[in-house]
Amino acid sequence: MTIRVLLADDQALLRGTFRMLFDSADDMETVGEASDGREAVELASSQRPDVILMDIRMPEMDGLGATRLISESEDLAGVKVLILTTFENDEYVAEALRAGASGFLGKGARPEELLDAVRTVAAGEALLSPSATRALITRFLAQPDPCPTAMHERLECLTPRERDVVGLVALGLSNDEIAERLFVSPLTAKTHVNRAMTKLAARDRAQLVVFAYQCGLVSPSSESSRP
Repeated sequence: MTIRVLLADDQALLRGTFRMLFDSADDMETVGEASDGREAVELASSQRPDVILMDIRMPEMDGLGATRLISESEDLAGVKVLILTTFENDEYVAEALRAGASGFLGKGARPEELLDAVRTVAAGEALLSPSATRALITRFLAQPDPCPTAMHERLECLTPRERDVVGLVALGLSNDEIAERLFVSPLTAKTHVNRAMTKLAARDRAQLVVFAYQCGLVSPSSESSRP
């Protein structure tokens, strides 16, 4: 299966570099380039990419606004947004996750890391969460707005085991790691994750992370307890 990638960045040279990278991969193709957020939304609707590589700071409409519009559109439910950013604007990263981004990566990432990031987001398997990323999530999602009533009601629908699983997803654990922690099979762990996503109306695992921090299922101290 070929992963269709849309590039959204106001720097033409950077877009050209990314296009060459993705088009050189056997399992990817670039289906469009946007120089601002508004154009990214328009191209997302017309091209239906699997993944949008989205910069945050762009003219007309920034990456946050574009991500929010894309994630709120039922017609674009299958489109994933990968934020490419510098870590100088950490608060924007947290806001992007709340807006519906499926993950984020620093602009200093190596080419192979970027390719793997796109594959990960396209598969919907996990939020990109190396140690620095988890630290950012902890810092900015640990003190969010109070859990909305609608989210609280959905939280009540989770079984105790599903709550445990959501908390472990928020710590960056894979299905295999969750299975090991809970003494279940990886398939059972994946089933719990999928059921939790359905009940919480989460687009992907990244949204489970946002939910877990926003509603207090995990806290900053949880991160330090991870083995």
